[in-house]
Amino acid sequence: MVYHADYSNTKGLTKEETLQHILDSFETLKTKNWVTNLSNLSSLLWHSYHSLGIKVNWTGFYTIDESINNNNNELVLAPFQGKVACQTIKIGNGVCGTCAFTKLTQLVPNVEEFPGHIACDGDTKSEIVVPILKNNKIWGVIDLDCEELNGFDEIDQLYLEKLAESISKSL
Repeated sequence: MVYHADYSNTKGLTKEETLQHILDSFETLKTKNWVTNLSNLSSLLWHSYHSLGIKVNWTGFYTIDESINNNNNELVLAPFQGKVACQTIKIGNGVCGTCAFTKLTQLVPNVEEFPGHIACDGDTKSEIVVPILKNNKIWGVIDLDCEELNGFDEIDQLYLEKLAESISKSL
């Protein structure tokens, strides 16, 4: 019998194998409820990156919530793992808001060098934020923070962009 918690076990896998495991697990675990899907994904991301020895301190999502903000000019905190976070981020502000505005992945090796960085957690040194697009409209972002400089690279970007595409197809 396979337990849901078993999907979090990625010890001994390479980085590429671990990230592919996240993609495969999402396909197996996804439901029709986006909150459930993003909750499990934030946990999978958290545990998988920790199994690689990467000091992530936040893994999660911000989404556009039209019921709260019908101007679509803010991202709203969604499922995550880590410390308490900023509840809203204006589109165009910080790394997440810039990602949502440009619809492009933001791979930030040093957050101190990113103009307008919003410091929800002072321990964060690097960050990657990937847009989730549905019909070229921003739906939300995947956000990962790391306590080390250069915590993420092009391999992370490639797999997280695939994950964003998979999330988009499930919306």
